[in-house]
Amino acid sequence: MTTAPERTDLYPTRGASEVLTPRKDPVVWSPPGAAGPIGAADLAGFERDGFLTVGELLTDDEVAVYRAELERLVTDPAVRADERSIVEPRSQDVRSVFEVHRISEVFAALVRDERVVGRARQILGSDVYVHQSRINVKPGFGASGFYWHSDFETWHAEDGLPNMRTVSVSIALTENRDTNGGLMIMPGSHRTFLGCAGATPKDNYKKSLQMQDAGTPSDEALTGLAGEHGIRLFTGRAGSATWFDCNCMHGSGDNITPYPRSNVFIVFNSVENTAEEPFSAPVRRPEFIGARDFTPVT
Repeated sequence: MTTAPERTDLYPTRGASEVLTPRKDPVVWSPPGAAGPIGAADLAGFERDGFLTVGELLTDDEVAVYRAELERLVTDPAVRADERSIVEPRSQDVRSVFEVHRISEVFAALVRDERVVGRARQILGSDVYVHQSRINVKPGFGASGFYWHSDFETWHAEDGLPNMRTVSVSIALTENRDTNGGLMIMPGSHRTFLGCAGATPKDNYKKSLQMQDAGTPSDEALTGLAGEHGIRLFTGRAGSATWFDCNCMHGSGDNITPYPRSNVFIVFNSVENTAEEPFSAPVRRPEFIGARDFTPVT
């Protein structure tokens, strides 16, 4: 009888205490001078800060198409009843719809758009597949935010992504104001991994998609990171986009304004960094949250 070789866990988390681990992976995986839609200065900025903004990724006409599709999905009773839809705990309004590139051909086409996937390939230095996609709906008058976290902490602990070779893009479908619960990132925080304290409950995703608990940094750790890196708030027109590294410490506040904030969120992972068994969780999360189909986007 043979046993599987023991894995090396580069980024321990969900233990007895918080642990800070220096990043052991590149930020930009393409070799210097590699062809792609991102210019050298912007790529250097991504390497330094962990994010890249594009002010006019989509035209107004394109935004209108995606906004209409978002509204169709969140008002469809069949979609609402699907386990891929997450509702607000208080209002019971739809908060997110996951695996949207499989539910909707309109959003599937956006995933394949070279303006979107081309930047992901350039940053990650390989073909990519979709680890996760969703639309986030943050209507006015009380929609709740997303507490501070590193996506990689969850994807490593609960989905089994071994390395930091994953990039997300958030594409605004409504105007991102400085008052309506926009994305906040701590620039440079992607260079240090914060391993969180506390074990992962079974089926943690059922709670965490509404209100994050496991994998949440302490106030002391967040205070230290904010003191070192500062906080950047992202604003911009509908159709703007922000790419950010998987280990950026980020979050967003509640939206108590009358102005909605909705976006489509796509996570690209390298085909050379496919999901394994979870590093710090008893079971895998469902495939609509952490994909096990590693087919490259073409």
